[in-house]
Amino acid sequence: MKIIPVLLFLATLALPAGADKDFISVGSAGSPETKSRFAMLDDVRILANGLLQLGHGLKDFVHKTKGQMNDIFQKLYIFDRSFYELSLQTSEIKEEEEQLRQTTARLQLNNEEIKNLSQEMNLKIEDLIQNKIQLQEQVWGLEDKVTKLAIIQPSVQETKEISSLKAFVEQQDSDIKQLLKIVEDQHVQLDRQHNQIMELEDKVQEPPLLLLPSWAPSSCSIWGGEEGGDHSQHTPSRISNRLFASPGAAADCTALYHTGVQDSGVYTIQPNGSEAFNVYCETKFGTSWTVIQRRVDGSLDFNQTWDAYTNGFGDLNEEFWLGLKKIYSITKQGSYLLRIELQDWRGNRRHIEYSFSLGGPSSNFSLLLSRMAGSIPNALPEHTELHFSTRDTARGASCPEIHLGGWWHSECEETNLNGKYVTPRSRGRLDRGKGLYWKPKKGRYYLLKSTKIMIHPTDLKSFD
Repeated sequence: MKIIPVLLFLATLALPAGADKDFISVGSAGSPETKSRFAMLDDVRILANGLLQLGHGLKDFVHKTKGQMNDIFQKLYIFDRSFYELSLQTSEIKEEEEQLRQTTARLQLNNEEIKNLSQEMNLKIEDLIQNKIQLQEQVWGLEDKVTKLAIIQPSVQETKEISSLKAFVEQQDSDIKQLLKIVEDQHVQLDRQHNQIMELEDKVQEPPLLLLPSWAPSSCSIWGGEEGGDHSQHTPSRISNRLFASPGAAADCTALYHTGVQDSGVYTIQPNGSEAFNVYCETKFGTSWTVIQRRVDGSLDFNQTWDAYTNGFGDLNEEFWLGLKKIYSITKQGSYLLRIELQDWRGNRRHIEYSFSLGGPSSNFSLLLSRMAGSIPNALPEHTELHFSTRDTARGASCPEIHLGGWWHSECEETNLNGKYVTPRSRGRLDRGKGLYWKPKKGRYYLLKSTKIMIHPTDLKSFD
């Protein structure tokens, strides 16, 4: 860049000198050679101007390039700093995760120790209860003696014996009460430890948050849309289970009832080892039942897929199916009672109750029933393993395709409470076979207007 101005300066010095010499030697009458030299002088001047403009352009280009390189170096510095900060935050997250894992391990060990202590306390309580029974029998014998001694003056030795036995019994009662209080405290502590473990496991399993560099544009979100946009997905036919229950959430509606929530309605429960989800709790017979199916007016199509029946669908305040996974998460906690309530189109109401067991996903949620009580003849096979099926899981001609709904089928002529909703005006036999009905093995069809299926732990004291 410094060479170009020097050349231009030398050219301007040389050209006028040559021009004067030619002018003196030639005179006023110009020859062709003189004209040619003037033409060359014009060309050189044009070339010099072009080179001068090119030099200015190159100078501007160099200044712009320097500015762009400075911007690039600044952004690289910011990026390096942000990357360093991200590395520090990642290291902190890893350290916190390791601490959470260690805390979880310690809590699990404490949980096992508390369980062992609880078992020992239960054994001691059983021994004390047996001793209490024996002592009560002795006390009853002594009471008979005391009754007799009310007439006959007891001896000093018998009076001392009675006093010592009474004192011993009172001491045993006091010890039993203390042990029961200790066991109750141990159970409360176990529940608290379990909830803490579950919370820590959830935290450990959560992925770390995505951290953006400090120079990243704030108007764009990591979802690829505008900031503040609605990224929710609406699935009105699916019962949502993305809920989080507070520590100590009830395992089912019955447990919720014993905590003081005694009104019918939609509540959140959390069975052991499961996520929290909403259920409809119905209060009756002095307790609360967990409703797993309800049909009232045919507003919901029950001819759904296996995935829908597994996860649940519908509105808990209207017609719905709770979902096989959720039902299984409740019933695997213990022994449960199944109650089916039916209403026909004349307003007659009937019910039937079964003791039952429900298998998990590996057995296609197999159902095993045993009738206990009811006001309608049985229409479901007893002591037979029934596998749940839907229209997209059965092969060939299947009961779900014939009856338009998922159910525990064994024979296609049996009851199907998830079938097509049919009103009495539909007199065709085919429609009645696909309808919502109750069909005992020996008996007529009961075309139904509404159904309700509920479950309850088998420790229920009274039913009707």
